[in-house]
Amino acid sequence: MDFTYDEEQQALREAVRGLVGKAYSDYEQRRQTVAADPGFDEAQWGRMAEMGLLGLPFSEDDGGVGAGPVEISIVAEELGRVVAPEPYLTSVVWAGGLVSAVGTAEQRAEVLGALSAGESVLAPALAEPGRRWTNDATAVTASVDSDAWTLTGTKEPVPQGARADVLVVSAMLPEGGTGLFLVAGDAEGLTRTGYATHDGGRAAKVTFDGTAATPLGEPGADVAASIATVTDLTRIMACNEAVGAMETALRTTSAYLTSRKQFGVTLNTFQALTFRAADMYISLELAKSLAVWATMVVGSGSPAEIAEASQRASLQVARAGRHIGQEAIQLHGGIGMTAEYSIGAYTSRLTALDHLLGDATFHLRSLAAAVGDHAEVDPLP
Repeated sequence: MDFTYDEEQQALREAVRGLVGKAYSDYEQRRQTVAADPGFDEAQWGRMAEMGLLGLPFSEDDGGVGAGPVEISIVAEELGRVVAPEPYLTSVVWAGGLVSAVGTAEQRAEVLGALSAGESVLAPALAEPGRRWTNDATAVTASVDSDAWTLTGTKEPVPQGARADVLVVSAMLPEGGTGLFLVAGDAEGLTRTGYATHDGGRAAKVTFDGTAATPLGEPGADVAASIATVTDLTRIMACNEAVGAMETALRTTSAYLTSRKQFGVTLNTFQALTFRAADMYISLELAKSLAVWATMVVGSGSPAEIAEASQRASLQVARAGRHIGQEAIQLHGGIGMTAEYSIGAYTSRLTALDHLLGDATFHLRSLAAAVGDHAEVDPLP
């Protein structure tokens, strides 16, 4: 299997790298951007739209570009290299993916068209207080009266929930099951309490009190399976973003070891430190191989195969991210603990990605639970 990029994919990578590199190659610029609400650069969001990045996953009929998973993974990886704060993963891949998978033709054209043009920010309101990484909804309930739907309950954390123009909300249906709804950011009965996250992003507690909502797709349809598949795809793209962040963390650490002097010699002179950097490289390569494989599965696999691939890749990436992040800080010493130096931000982002859609323990348990589903094999002689 050929894992190399073709000319168009390589051109996309160079274009994205040039765009985000110009904006955030200086870490201090990134620090200033995340210090003020909404935690990302609105002008940069517009430039990403002009380049076609915000519409990359969506069909041309819906106002997008119609690219495949490999192209999306390229964007995610390049954003990870500079820990760009723009909510591409949550707004475009996750929330936009839900609209693309479930919405009607009219909803897709309206919502995804505005997102692709940079005129709107979507937020996935799926997570619920006290529950972790589930595809069904219990904390928010949907009610209907003469075809008018309303939502009641709480979602938290909602990525960019305070800034979003449109919320994509999961809710328990009157007849059972889980439906998806669109809620305007200025809807009556909607309360949004935003706060900063440890990686410089923004999240919110969102409360619905008889809030008017529009069913996404067929009213009353149980779409838990679609939520699961889109979430699995988002996990895989989060793996690609993490790979980009880990590559920069390793490169920054290697450069520090070859330039920082102790006892009159550079740190890479000490063999033990070099071995630790080599272990970081091995972790990165293992994670990268699983992320690339999982991305290829998205293009041709069934929902069950995509789910398993996302779990395998996420487990390896979670372990690698923890290893590389911790070692990067340790090998930098005291400077690695300061907010003014970039390596801590990379470690924080890797941690945030690890907990956004399921940590290593969660994926390990999911994989272990399915071991009995595989056929028995004879032991080797």
